[in-house]
Amino acid sequence: MSIVSELLDQKGRNVWTISADSSVYDAVVLMSEKNIGALIVTSDSSKLAGIISERDYARSVVINDKSSKATLVSEIMTEEVVFAKESTLLDRCMSLMAQKKIRHLPIVDRQGPVGMITVGDIMKTIIEEQSMTIEELETFMFVDEGGEG
Repeated sequence: MSIVSELLDQKGRNVWTISADSSVYDAVVLMSEKNIGALIVTSDSSKLAGIISERDYARSVVINDKSSKATLVSEIMTEEVVFAKESTLLDRCMSLMAQKKIRHLPIVDRQGPVGMITVGDIMKTIIEEQSMTIEELETFMFVDEGGEG
């Protein structure tokens, strides 16, 4: 099973952030522009003050009929961020995400966020690994080894 750093090497290490003092509207616009479902929230005192997702927007702004331009990211973000390190196994990440019912997992090191992975990223990696294993097994089973006959 792969580790997070291998996935980030393939996917890229873009870290899209927004300030806790920004409007939710600005967060949604940035997520739309970058075609992503969550942003890492920063503050003056932290590089990882929280996380905001499309789900947070839908549940806290849309359902409560709030104005996305008048609501701050800090009002709806998740402050207790679940995260992983680059050395974490992907199956551990998947287990953690299932247990916590989250779809986005920030990856951090001592300096702060270095990437973000999703359930979809992990599933894609698992499928690729399984396809390679199947291909190797088929090659092993059906290779013409020659010999006596």
